[in-house]
Amino acid sequence: MASSLGDNSNLLSPKQHELVKMLLDNGQDHLFRDWPGPGVDDDEKKAFFDQLVLLDSSYPGGLEAYINNARKLLADSKAGNNPFDGFTPSVPTGETLTFGDENFIKFEETGVREARRAAFVLVAGGLGERLGYNGIKVALPAETTTGTRFLQHYIESILALQEASSEGESETQIPFVIMTSDDTHGRTLELLKSNSYFGMHPTQVTLLKQEKVACLEDNDARLALDPQNRYRIQTKPHGHGDVHSLLHSSGILKVWHNAGLKWVLFFQDTNGLLFKAIPSALGVSSTKQYHVNSLAVPRKAKEAIGGITRLTHSDGRSMVINVEYNQLDPLLRASGYPDGDVNSETGYSPFPGNINQLILELGPYIEELAKTGGAIQEFVNPKYKDASKTSFKSSTRLECMMQDYPKTLPPSARVGFTVMETWFAYAPVKNNAEDAAKVPKGNPYHSATSGEMAIYRANSLILKKAGFQVADPVLQAFNGQEVEVWPRITWKPKWGLTFSLIKSKVSGNCSISQRSTLAIKGKKIFIENLSVDGALIIDAVDDTEVTVGGSVQNNGWTLEPVDFKDASEPEVLRIRGFKFNKVEQVEAKYSEPGKFHFKA
Repeated sequence: MASSLGDNSNLLSPKQHELVKMLLDNGQDHLFRDWPGPGVDDDEKKAFFDQLVLLDSSYPGGLEAYINNARKLLADSKAGNNPFDGFTPSVPTGETLTFGDENFIKFEETGVREARRAAFVLVAGGLGERLGYNGIKVALPAETTTGTRFLQHYIESILALQEASSEGESETQIPFVIMTSDDTHGRTLELLKSNSYFGMHPTQVTLLKQEKVACLEDNDARLALDPQNRYRIQTKPHGHGDVHSLLHSSGILKVWHNAGLKWVLFFQDTNGLLFKAIPSALGVSSTKQYHVNSLAVPRKAKEAIGGITRLTHSDGRSMVINVEYNQLDPLLRASGYPDGDVNSETGYSPFPGNINQLILELGPYIEELAKTGGAIQEFVNPKYKDASKTSFKSSTRLECMMQDYPKTLPPSARVGFTVMETWFAYAPVKNNAEDAAKVPKGNPYHSATSGEMAIYRANSLILKKAGFQVADPVLQAFNGQEVEVWPRITWKPKWGLTFSLIKSKVSGNCSISQRSTLAIKGKKIFIENLSVDGALIIDAVDDTEVTVGGSVQNNGWTLEPVDFKDASEPEVLRIRGFKFNKVEQVEAKYSEPGKFHFKA
């Protein structure tokens, strides 16, 4: 052992000895420099070695691989190497869906059937701090008419798919994995337990916690020590790409494969519309036999969202991946597209916008992870002190993204995409009120305000397509964001899992005014010749059939502005800029099985 460690090497287990020797061989002797001799700080030193073992075991290939990967990526970054050198972009092949047409309905039906062979993976390592919310993001209400939280909505959607997929056969349990982090693990578990897992069987849910990775202090990839504690390595999150290595090392994929599952669906933590798009997208995967299917939305040229692109290398390699918007335009210009990223005759860029929801076929996924160990191609983004690029403003780390999985696939892999209209597929909640208010006019706010209003808009448009007369929205500003306010329509996933299911439950002459609220909380609720001007809540247990009709007229629920700086209001309301004043409503509750008629 090198002198910097001195007699302290007696504190080490054989495994730690090997690890420390590897670190010293890889230029990391600074970690042990000026350590006092044995008998001083021994507990802190032991904790330091334990931390090294954890960092080594939680990275594919261990710390040695991490240091070597970092040196290569840092050298490329310093030299200004373009990761896309030698690649030519072209438009990949995929399926574009139009909500509610025959094609869409066919894909939806196929997807519902396939759901019994699917598992779902939610990446939820993030806190709501960026939103101005002091909790985990999945605990936020997706909408405040019913207060349904994102996690609850996701679970209820999976359970609705589970039930619909099992029609006539014994009900399978669809597995659900949540990737957490140190920040979110305990609180996610607590949220599930205190809400009886929102109706899911606890054995269906698996939490996998991602660990952080070591920070790097310079271009030589020397591991950074915590400025406050010489016996601790500074760490930061590695990114949601870790989900692949966690699934691989947990052994859960093999369990799924042996149980006859075929699909793994990955999704992110705050998109309240996503499950409207899942059945049809899964139907596309199954029909087209895609190994990888990226969900996408139409994207305006140069819009700040990654574009799904086919890249072909001069050596014959090719891949279909997400290219960040600030890299796509220069790449196109350098490849014989003089105008770069421009809209086609459709009014959108031919490169669809990536929304980070993936559907993978399980068999090929397991084979690929056996080759890579779950490692995803990484990147590094150091903030340099000056143009010489010799030192960093602060420590950096390697990062990886879930959607970069296809980068290592062979050219024979069937990689496609499914483009959905944004209004029913994508309304993420990621920006706080102040940042959202600064968004240039016409661009999406992606805030709690726009996310909730997008749910009402989608539900209104879907009911309209199903034959409802839905009043036009009005424009209102909340927290400095101008949004369309549609009637506040919500339903449980089991009521309206697919468009054909919704159409089968709406008949006759139905209408709803713009100021109205309609909450459908039940499975077998049929709406027939109903007009709503006010607030109506129908709540029924699963084996109750209720036909709802007549004319509902009352003072309803009014929408009142809330200032995001108003500390007297709860955070969940402040971040969206409005609340409901529940002046008057009609509420019909059915807790006994049977057939009922509700006529206002």
